[in-house]
Amino acid sequence: MSPIIDLDLPLPPTAEQIARDMKRWALGRGEKGMANYRYIFGPRKARELGVSLEELERLSRELSADAFDELLLEKAQLLVISLEDFVQQMDEAGIEWGAFRHVDNDYTAEIIAQFPGRFIGQVLANPHDGMQGVRELERAVVELGLHSFYASPFRYGLPPNDKKFYPLYAKAAELQIPVFVYVTMNYNSALPMDLSHPRHLDEVAMDFPELPLIAGCGGWPWIPDMIGVARRHQNVYIDTESHRPKYLATAGSGWEMLLQFGNTLLQDRVLFASNWASYFQPSTDVLKRVVSEMQALPLKPDVLDKWLYHNARALFHRD
Repeated sequence: MSPIIDLDLPLPPTAEQIARDMKRWALGRGEKGMANYRYIFGPRKARELGVSLEELERLSRELSADAFDELLLEKAQLLVISLEDFVQQMDEAGIEWGAFRHVDNDYTAEIIAQFPGRFIGQVLANPHDGMQGVRELERAVVELGLHSFYASPFRYGLPPNDKKFYPLYAKAAELQIPVFVYVTMNYNSALPMDLSHPRHLDEVAMDFPELPLIAGCGGWPWIPDMIGVARRHQNVYIDTESHRPKYLATAGSGWEMLLQFGNTLLQDRVLFASNWASYFQPSTDVLKRVVSEMQALPLKPDVLDKWLYHNARALFHRD
C-alpha cells in the first residue's frame, strides 16, 4: 500500500475556533442564510460538546454573553488537539502530506514552515477585490510558497464561472498552480442551491484548458453532471472532500457513477480529500478512521493507490 495524500486536511481547531463555530453553525448566529445549518449540523455539533442542542440554546438565553462564551470555551478545550499530536496522527495513518487553507495566507505559510514537507497551502484570494486579489494570489505563491488557489463560490456568493474569478484563474495558470473549486450544493438559504453546479465549471474548463481544476466535494448531488464535465475536459479532477468515505459505496447515496468511472475511465483524475472535520469531531484516531474507510472502498488495488496517492503526487509535480 502506498502512502497517502489528503488534499483537504484541515488543521485541528483551537478552543476559540470551536466555540465560534458552535455559535455560527449550531445556534444559527452569523451571516444571513446560515441559520439553516443549525437544523442540519447543530445537534451533532452540540453533542461533540457533551450537551444537547436544546440545552445549549437554553444556556445561551439564561447566561450573560460573557458567561456563555466562557462555558463554550471550557467545553471546547476537551476537543483540542495540538498540531504536534496531529502530525503524529498523520504518521500513524500513513499520510505523507496534506493540503489546507486558512483565511490568513501568512498563517498558512507559517504552519508549512513549522512542519516542513507535511503540508501544502491553498491560497484564499477574494474575487471581489479585483487586482488586489490577484496580487495577493501572486504574493502568496511567489513569496510565501503556497501551492494552489481555492476558489469558493460559497464563500464569495459567485458561481465558479463568474468573470470576477477569471483574473485569478488567469494568474493561477500563469503561476502553473492547480485551482480547487467548491463544486457541490450548499445549505445557505440566502444563496441558490446550484451556485456551484458542475455545469459552471464546464465553462471555466473551456476557457482555461491548461489550468488544472479540482472539483471539490465531488460535485454531489450532481454526480452524473460532474462525471460528464470530467469526461469532456482532461484538466478537470474530482476530489472526495467533505463526504464520509464509507458512504461513497452506499447504495442510493448518489456516488455510484463516481465509483464506476473512477475505477475505470477516470481513475487517473480522482483525488482523496477528507475535510475530516465536516463529519468527525477531533479525536486521537480521527485520521486513521478516515483512511481505513477509504481503503475499504470497492476499488481495484492499483486504482485505490491512485486515488489515495499517485494522482495527487503527479498533479502537484512531486514525482
